[in-house]
Amino acid sequence: MTKQNLETKYNADFSSSQPVSHSDQVDLREVFAIIWQGKWTVIVIMAIFAIGSVFYAIKQPNTYLSEVLLTPADSEESGGLAALAGQFGGLASMAGINLGKKTGMDKTQMAIAVMQSRQFTSAFIQKHNLLPDLMAIKSWDMAENKVSYDDEVYIAAENKWIRELPAPFKPEPSMQEAFVVFNQVVKVNNDKATSLVTISVEHLSPFIAQQWVNWLVEDINKVMKERDVAEAIKSTAFLERKIQQTNIADIRTVLYTLIEEQAKTIMFAEVRDEYVFKTIDPAIVPEGKAGPKRALICVLGTLLGGILAVLLVLISNFIRNKINPEPIATFEVNQPN
Repeated sequence: MTKQNLETKYNADFSSSQPVSHSDQVDLREVFAIIWQGKWTVIVIMAIFAIGSVFYAIKQPNTYLSEVLLTPADSEESGGLAALAGQFGGLASMAGINLGKKTGMDKTQMAIAVMQSRQFTSAFIQKHNLLPDLMAIKSWDMAENKVSYDDEVYIAAENKWIRELPAPFKPEPSMQEAFVVFNQVVKVNNDKATSLVTISVEHLSPFIAQQWVNWLVEDINKVMKERDVAEAIKSTAFLERKIQQTNIADIRTVLYTLIEEQAKTIMFAEVRDEYVFKTIDPAIVPEGKAGPKRALICVLGTLLGGILAVLLVLISNFIRNKINPEPIATFEVNQPN
């Protein structure tokens, strides 16, 4: 067998060993051919989705974001009790009092957890009558600084809820419903590296957004203050009972010292309005909108329309070929001579 014959046989064998690549190339060209044949369908559907997304984006009302930057308040009052734990821990344990170091979350983490709890949120909404502005607001008039409500949900003049929903829901939204929506507009972020806390509210009205942020800071400071004061009062009463139950002078001295620490806790709570959080950068009425991102809505809407259009063209062609098979024109690739 000559060298030329060997090369011819090798090339033939190599070509026959590549059926998958050739098949893939043909299939891909067929797909592009199908899409090209249905290009006007794709263009029309993409145009419809593009126009629809533009109208949808324009129709969405602006939202405004107001936020406050906070830092944890100094807790000097807790340092005294920690020092006593090391100095008088043994004597206190003899009186049945554990001064060991607390292993739970700190006051800042506790305050954030309380702020995000159902109990605090429900009390906050009811205290400030936020339900209409949370669940029924429709738009905000910048010129008159007035909000309007959805008249199919809430009649503001009569303070009456008229929405129609299947059981167990009622015309007036429950606190469980309000809690879900509230967590969508109120965000609390804690920077672990700096311990700074940011509370933000996004609302249709920039004035309402700022007001809610201010109320949140005031109320969480007040709630945490009341909790610590109530705990200090209970601790004082407990320590006074322990004093009456012992005659050992050293233990009584420790108990009196502990009572002094509880008195300091109450004093700090009474004289400090910013009990848990101190304000670094207060909330303001935002001038610029935070949302919606209309350009992104239009791009995503158009892209979605293009994807659906291509799928529609491919699926319809597949069904049509199953019913009535016909050859598909493909793009030809010129082979070198």
